[in-house]
Amino acid sequence: MPLDSQLITRLDQGLVLDITLEDLPFRVYVAQRPADVEQVAGLVPAEQFQGDGDVHVAAIHDGDDASEQIQDVLFNLNPGDAIVFLCTGPQAYADALAELGQAPGPDTAVDGTQQ
Repeated sequence: MPLDSQLITRLDQGLVLDITLEDLPFRVYVAQRPADVEQVAGLVPAEQFQGDGDVHVAAIHDGDDASEQIQDVLFNLNPGDAIVFLCTGPQAYADALAELGQAPGPDTAVDGTQQ
């Protein structure tokens, strides 16, 4: 499923992206964080929860097939939805960003920490 992604902002160990998939826009939050639903509130602004769309959350661990997991979530999106990918390790984070057409960035080390 080809998609276009655009960096919106950098988070502490994460990125906020706008992606376009089949001409539909979605907001995506990708962060290196524990697989804990409590992490979502610190990443996603309250107005995202108040909109018409759903917020989908998926954990990606080192060793998981990030591509497969991301494609599964993208397949189930509706207009106005947002996605949060909680990547529990540096490889999962790098793999998720690569699948979404992004790189960790020059100010982020390979292990996900800020330089």
